[in-house]
This record gives sequence, C-alpha cells and structure tokens, in this order.
Amino acid sequence: MDFAGGSTKADHLCVLVHGLWGNPNHMNNIAKTLRAQHSPDDLYLLLAKRNSGSFTYDGIELGGERVCAEIIEELKTIEQNGGKIRKLSVVGYSLGGLVSRYAVGLLYAKGILDSVECMNFATFASPHLGVRTPLKGWHNHMWNVLGARTLSMSGSQLFTIDNFRDTGRPLLSVMADPQSIFMLGLQKFRRHTLYSNIVNDRSAVYYTTCIEKTDPYKEIDRIKVNFLKNDPEGVLLDAAHPFSPRPKVPAPITLSSLTEAGVRWMRGVPFMITVSVLVPIGVVAYLINSVFQTIRSTKRIKLHEGGLAGINVAEYRVPILIKSFREEVEHVYEALNNSQNQEYLADEDEDEEMGMNAEDRSTMARERRMSIPTQPTLALAPIQFEMIRSLNSLKWRKYPVWIQNDRHTHAAVIVRFEKKTFNEGWVVLRHFAGEEFLL
Repeated sequence: MDFAGGSTKADHLCVLVHGLWGNPNHMNNIAKTLRAQHSPDDLYLLLAKRNSGSFTYDGIELGGERVCAEIIEELKTIEQNGGKIRKLSVVGYSLGGLVSRYAVGLLYAKGILDSVECMNFATFASPHLGVRTPLKGWHNHMWNVLGARTLSMSGSQLFTIDNFRDTGRPLLSVMADPQSIFMLGLQKFRRHTLYSNIVNDRSAVYYTTCIEKTDPYKEIDRIKVNFLKNDPEGVLLDAAHPFSPRPKVPAPITLSSLTEAGVRWMRGVPFMITVSVLVPIGVVAYLINSVFQTIRSTKRIKLHEGGLAGINVAEYRVPILIKSFREEVEHVYEALNNSQNQEYLADEDEDEEMGMNAEDRSTMARERRMSIPTQPTLALAPIQFEMIRSLNSLKWRKYPVWIQNDRHTHAAVIVRFEKKTFNEGWVVLRHFAGEEFLL
C-alpha cells in the first residue's frame, strides 16, 4: 500500500529521507505509522526517491541538493493542484539524517523555511558525528582513514577526512557550525527528536547517533536501564533518566549462573561461525564493489557539477557560512565496523596530540579533564567534540532504544522490512507518530 501523498486539504508536508544503500521503500513503515495517526487531509507525505541505491555514494552534499530540489518541486506541484503547504517536517534515517540536515540548510538559504512553520526534525540511527570509531594509534589510521576510501564521497564525509569546498574543514564540521545555514535552518524547527540504538547497531553506534561523548551502554550489565513508563514492552528508555548506576555487588557464582553464561555463549556460536566464514568472502566482494561504485559515483558527481544531471547546481551552491550487491555490501560494512572496539581518552594520549594545533590540543585537554571514571570520555577527534557542543544546543529530545530480539538493530529500529524479530521497532515508530510528532 502506498502511504505517500495527501489531499489538497493537507497543509503539513512531512519529508522522509532514507539512508545509505537505501530506497524509499525503507521508509514505508514510518509512513504507515504516521498515516495511521494522521489522514491524507491533515498530512502530506513525501518519500524522497532521487538519492536511492548507489546514488547515496555521491556524498551528503549532492544528496542534500537532490532532496532539496525534490521538496521544492513537490511544493510547486501541491500548489498547482490547489493545495497550500504551511507546515514542514523532515525525518531522516541513517545517512538520510545527514542528507536531511544539508537539505534543510539549503531550504533556509533559499528562504523557503520563512514561508512555512517548521515543525519536526527527527532522525533514526543517524551518525551525526560521522562514523569514525573512537580509536588511537595505528588502529585509527587503518580503519578510520582506509575505511573511508570504500564509500566514495560519502565515505570521505562520514569519516570526516574530506575538505569541504574552500573551508579547510570536513563537511560534517561545517554543518555543525553555529553560523552555518545548516544550524540556522535546524534552529527554526519547533521540535528536534532522535532515536538511537544502544546496542548492536553495527552501522552507526550509540555515541554518534545520540550525539554524546560517552557510551554508558558499552557494558550494559553494569547499569540499570530505565524504560519509559508508557512502554510496557521495554524498548524505549526514559529520555530524561535513561539509566541508573547499578550497585557493585559481586554476584555469587552458582551452577545456574554458569549454566546461563554457557547458554549465552552457545547461542553466539552460530553467529561467530557465520562471521568467520562469510566475512572474508564478503570483504573481497565488498572491496570490488566499492571500487566499481566509486568509479560510477565519480562520473555522476562530474555530471552533477556540470549541470548535466537534471539539477542546476548554481541554484544550490549558496554561501554556507552566514558570517564567512547492495544488502550484502551493507552487511560486510557492518561486520567490519563492528569489529572495531571503542577506546577512551587518557593522560598518555598527550604525545599523540603533539601534531595538533593549539586549539585542538586545548579541546582535547578540556575533554580529558571532564572525563570521569564511571563515564569515561571516548577517544573522539577534536572536531567531533566541537560538533557535540554545537548540535546539542538544539536541545534534542533523545530516546535511547534497546532492541533485543534481533542483532540487526539498525534496520529493526524503523522496521525497514517485514520481519518478526523487528517487531520492537514498531514500538519506536508508534511512539514517534503518536507521542513525538507535532501536527
């Protein structure tokens, strides 16, 4: 069933933007849940489609321009059909959250956000800080630098190794600049909401999707999670008080505890065997596909830059600073990303920071001072700490999500496709549509 569109009576447009390797169908169940709450006479739904599949390799900038153009065209079509949009909401999933932020900046620069009331900006499992794994030393170089080369322009931007235009900074850093069109555009929205998986999201881990510098759920057995009072199924954590420290009382070793630990280990054996056998094969296919897709993406980018891809690029190159094998490929990427363990800041890191400029060294020193043993600060890059400070000024309503019935929580959080073990995702979607979404 198609949930997109709406009647000419609808004055609220909600745009849904899918993620990397995605397509509009991935957003169907978000659309379905919103439609169950709001009729076509009240809410007009647009499932962005111009940035589908391998087109998502082309970068956040091109994706944002495509989505912006699609929104503008939809607004014109609605008006030509006798409708009038007075309110706007934008929902992004995974990479779509970053593409949405870029598109919002363009809409702001073009004055479109001045003609509508900006209602909801929401993201599901979106890597707002990029996908750099908090690592130190040569591990950082191996994964965060080389890994970026496998996803064309999107990879460079997600791993923050790009140099955006003439700014001398990565795109994600520019997008979080308080004086950028992107932040000024986001500020116009009445509500900012994000949903973040706390475990098993192998594409975008908690710290980046929740815009935090700590990860209290890395050792979840050491804390007591606090679920929302109106969530009897135990999926959504209380946004205000998501967890409490668990008293350090050593549990006695009993036969039942040993049996339980053994059962948990045995359950993981099939998964470990599968990974050990399939990942080496998948890595080869992944790398071959990456080369192929990068070549295709480079050609598309050249066409886009030359105005030969259906969009007049000049219309979207506005001043940025106001004051100055698709499923298999995804699974292999997730397995590789998940194999990297997060590390924390430590005093001995100062030697590694000697090559940084004075401002970055000052940032790192400040973050080390603020780190506490019970919640140690992750070994993020200086620009990521600055992004956290800036983005959190938006006062996000943050909902940690604990999906336990499926390992593929990145897909389950939005019920990306019908699967019984994804049912916990419906709790998330119903909460968003029924409790968070402002009509």
